[in-house]
Amino acid sequence: MSVEAVDPAIVAADAAVPRFWQQLGLPGLADVHVHFLPPRLRRRVWDYFDSAGPLVGLEWPIRYRWSDTERVGHLRRLGVRVFSALAYAHRPGMAEELNRWTLDFAGDTPGCLPSATFFPEPAAARYVAEAIDAGTRVFKVHLQVGGFAPTDPALEQVWGLLTEADVPVVVHAGHAPVGTAHTGPDPFAALLARHPRLPAIVAHLGAPDYSAFLDLAERHERVRLDTTMAFTPFLDRFVPFPVDELPRLRELGLAGKVLLGSDFPNIPYPYADQLTGLARLDLGDDWLRTVCWQAAADLFGLPAR
Repeated sequence: MSVEAVDPAIVAADAAVPRFWQQLGLPGLADVHVHFLPPRLRRRVWDYFDSAGPLVGLEWPIRYRWSDTERVGHLRRLGVRVFSALAYAHRPGMAEELNRWTLDFAGDTPGCLPSATFFPEPAAARYVAEAIDAGTRVFKVHLQVGGFAPTDPALEQVWGLLTEADVPVVVHAGHAPVGTAHTGPDPFAALLARHPRLPAIVAHLGAPDYSAFLDLAERHERVRLDTTMAFTPFLDRFVPFPVDELPRLRELGLAGKVLLGSDFPNIPYPYADQLTGLARLDLGDDWLRTVCWQAAADLFGLPAR
């Protein structure tokens, strides 16, 4: 698959992003849910989204099918000062290689949080410990794509390592876009029953089971949520956030438990849609400041301004 030319319409739509955070008095944006992948895996992921229509009942045209250099440059122009390079293993034997690539990428890319992943396999505890020692700041697992339970015995030591080191893990735990036996609030709640202080960030606010994942974030001190794709016109067509839960979302956000996430570059709309959707909630400038910068600043030790 060839890398496509930069779409001027996307660039034009995103031109308003710097004004968004400047008006809030922020130094920029911190996005905890960004993907950078080795070229072969990136092609496979994009092929998957190309076929997403028949698989999940919707079209998913990726708008940022650009080179790594172009995508990093675009994030910088938007003012995304801090971002992740999330990869996720979907079979045994691939996580270590992914971790080498993503950690090297972060080392060569200022502003990129050193990121890593794991899979339930005998070597998981060893290479997760090595990744933590190498400076990993955030991990990612995708229970839906990986097809494994968070309570798999092979991960018991891994969750303990992350808890002890206080290194957060972004977990795609929700059913959206297609539920499996291992997604949803119940399997994740079972994990938290064993590791109640696990520093987890639930991707996509746990869509579509928003209320149940809000409950878990309220109940567990170290459980947070990211906004990835939520409140965009794209996701609102299928799994809109319940209006009556906005007060709870506001309180969790002000408490630093909701972080900006975007899923860039694997999104079928401009990056600006994510921020427009958050602003449209009318939860206040303090909420936006915390979600878009301060919560990540506190979690990862970033400058306040």
